[in-house]
This record gives sequence, C-alpha cells and structure tokens, in this order.
Amino acid sequence: MKNILRPALILFLVLTLLTGVAYPLVVTGVAQSLFPVQAAGSLILRDGKPVGSELIGQNFSDPKHFWGRPSATGLMPYNAAASSGSNQGPLNPALVDAVKGRVEALRAADPGNTAAVPVDLVTASASGLDPHISPAAARYQAARVARARNVPVDKVQSLVEQQTETPLLGFFGEPRIHVLKVNLALDALK
Repeated sequence: MKNILRPALILFLVLTLLTGVAYPLVVTGVAQSLFPVQAAGSLILRDGKPVGSELIGQNFSDPKHFWGRPSATGLMPYNAAASSGSNQGPLNPALVDAVKGRVEALRAADPGNTAAVPVDLVTASASGLDPHISPAAARYQAARVARARNVPVDKVQSLVEQQTETPLLGFFGEPRIHVLKVNLALDALK
C-alpha cells in the first residue's frame, strides 16, 4: 500500500505546486508586465483615486450627467458579479413593458425633447455592463444635461464630439462614448 500511496501523494503535491502556485504566478507576472492597465482592472483614475473601470458601466441618475444603457444585472445596477443579459426576446411582453417604462422615464426627465429615443438608452447590452452609449444617445441627452448644468448646449455637444471614440481601424464596431469619461469631462468644465 505504501508503494502506491507515496508516489500518489508526491504527484499530488507536485501538481498542486505547479498548477496552483507556479502557473498562476507566471500568468499574473506576464499579464502585469505586458498589459499593466488591463491586469490592474482597466481603472479610470481621478486625482489619483479609482472612480471606475473602462470595462464596466456605472449607474448615473443625476440630470447633470449623461445616463448609460440600462443594466440587466438585477437589483444592483452594473454589478460585475451578476453579469448577464435580460434573456428577454423582442416578443416578450416583459421586455416591451420595460422599454415602454424606460421611454416614459426619459420623456419625463426631459419633457421638451420630442426626438426619437435611441434604442441603446432603453435596452440593456448582452452583459448588462456596457459602459458606452452611441453618439445619438448622448446627443439626445445633451439639452437636458446643459439645462441642469446651466451651460450652453453647444458646449455640451462639443464635449460629446470630443469624447466620441471611433471604431477600431475605422470600421470594426460603431462610434461610441464612454459614459463615465464624458461625465468626468463634464464635471471638469468651468
């Protein structure tokens, strides 16, 4: 029995050290040296302190800020531990009701705005964590944000244009605006 148990225990310890200690340390070291920003969480800093991530949206409800896409992560919006889509198809009455409610809330927040509501302001992304909105969604909100901040709307629209990220290599993806970054830029306006 000792002839079988001893090699099995030694193999168990060697594999534990290799796969449980050495491999994670090597992978972490390589990630931190080659991709330091991503390995640290892709954090966005303000005055040297983290205020969010480039990869995870945040819940903004103040009229002075741009609002992001709805989050599908349940009771706590943009909870990365609960990342998931709503799993509601386009014919699902619950999705239709949710979209109607979101459109009504946007209309109530800006009653004078009669423009069509961009779809990304009333539907969640696949992960429920998307930190971006379309330029159309930002333009839709620009007048409300300008009024709430008592600044000219063209100044807010100019900021939206400055914050618009172009598609990768000019054609992969769509133009988009990172909601936290544009809101931080708004807070820095004088």
